[in-house]
Amino acid sequence: MAAARKPIISGNWKMHKNHFEAIQAVQKLHYRLDSDDHEFVITTVHPPFTDLRSIQTLIESDRMKIELGAQNCHWEDQGAFTGEVSAPMLAKLDVAYVIVGHSERRQYFGETDETVNLKVKAVQKAAMVPIMCCGETLEQREAGDAESWVEGQIVSGLAGLGGDKVAPMVIAYEPIWAIGTGVTATSEDAQNMCGHIRGVINATFGDDAASKVRIQYGGSVKPANAAELMAQPDIDGALVGGASLVAEDFAGIVENAVQN
Repeated sequence: MAAARKPIISGNWKMHKNHFEAIQAVQKLHYRLDSDDHEFVITTVHPPFTDLRSIQTLIESDRMKIELGAQNCHWEDQGAFTGEVSAPMLAKLDVAYVIVGHSERRQYFGETDETVNLKVKAVQKAAMVPIMCCGETLEQREAGDAESWVEGQIVSGLAGLGGDKVAPMVIAYEPIWAIGTGVTATSEDAQNMCGHIRGVINATFGDDAASKVRIQYGGSVKPANAAELMAQPDIDGALVGGASLVAEDFAGIVENAVQN
């Protein structure tokens, strides 16, 4: 991890926790982290939409340094899109980071590289930071197609952007076969792909964007494996699923990022 890139640890709660549970979880996380943790690491929590207002109020009233994030948004500002939430709506709730293109969104809700690209642009238009996800299936990895597949996701997901727009982004590499399975890519495998992603950014958007963009690893990240992952030169953080639901575990991952 380069010293110039401040690591970012993001907790994707997925469809867990009502707003009472969410408040308790963020309070516990806040008490567990200290000023050094926040000085050296950006910590974001991404609760369900129904929890956002409660967590926004909590962060503001208690002056927490935890950043609020969302799990998804629509690419249009408004319209007849039943069940959807727009980027400007999230921005009004002081959301700072928005996950786009998570593999579960692609698998279960038919998201494509093209719609992910629209969402990236919508998030940036609303002055928030997109966390754009990419990753391969086990079949693609075993067939030797992992790097080309992920490269295609990166190039298509960032199409139409300049290097100045890519530089402040976060890209989350999550091998689909490691999400929620308990199986984690080795630190070597994770570094190789994250290094490849940075190389694609360099070739497509230039050295400045490549040196500044932060790349997270996601996929069964826990306190026990976080330190080794975070020690890799091209891994600048983690997108954490199940472990982010337990304040002690999530704080442990943040602390491992501080130590690196």
